[in-house]
Amino acid sequence: MLDPWIIEEIRKREEERRREAERPRIEMPCELPHHPPEREGKPPEDDADKKRGVVIIDL
Repeated sequence: MLDPWIIEEIRKREEERRREAERPRIEMPCELPHHPPEREGKPPEDDADKKRGVVIIDL
């Protein structure tokens, strides 16, 4: 025979599982796209075509 506190704990856990199963749920899609969506607007530029420089800020 189990102790009364063990029986009460089992009952509480079963009740909690039952309430959890009755709670409405929304399924979220977890599959990610295989490639990121392309941005609309300007086409991507090559890094070689961009002018790069250094900005020095003197405080």
